[in-house]
Amino acid sequence: MALKSTIFKATVQISDLDRHYYAEHALTIARHPSETDERMMVRLVAFVLNADERLEFGKGLSTDDEPDLWQRDLTGAVQAWIEVGLPDERRLRRASGRSEVVKLYAYGGRGAEVWWDNNARELNKLDKLEIRFLDEETTAGLTALAERTMQLQATLQDGELWLSAADGRSLRIAPVVWKALAGGASGR
Repeated sequence: MALKSTIFKATVQISDLDRHYYAEHALTIARHPSETDERMMVRLVAFVLNADERLEFGKGLSTDDEPDLWQRDLTGAVQAWIEVGLPDERRLRRASGRSEVVKLYAYGGRGAEVWWDNNARELNKLDKLEIRFLDEETTAGLTALAERTMQLQATLQDGELWLSAADGRSLRIAPVVWKALAGGASGR
């Protein structure tokens, strides 16, 4: 018998002072049986950093042809393809051909640094790709915030995210830019 996804609910009040985006999102996040709380919370942070009314979660780890999150326009064309973790370089290259912009939120401590060292040369050739890294201290703090039902306040300013839970716990998240979009295009 196959294991089912665990459902998490998050209500997130987002105040993005950098993009002048202010909204509340009621999110349902399905955590795949093989997914950790750490990875799920990085997906949540990726949503917050790119929040938009059309941004949605992909089908998950079991689907190869969808990202972790994506934003499509009204015609179905992919505007933003967002991955978390350490995907294969070929996957990011294919995504670059399908989307206006590809964003990766890498995490995993030393393993992520080794992944970047091994892939930086090829990935730096992809103009539509942006890569940001979340360190182990940050992802440990995110994991501590994971609950089946979450009430979160997110404030973004100057590229930093302050994430606060209803019980008063808060976390500063400052992703490190490993690769910016070509031509200085802005984005998170």
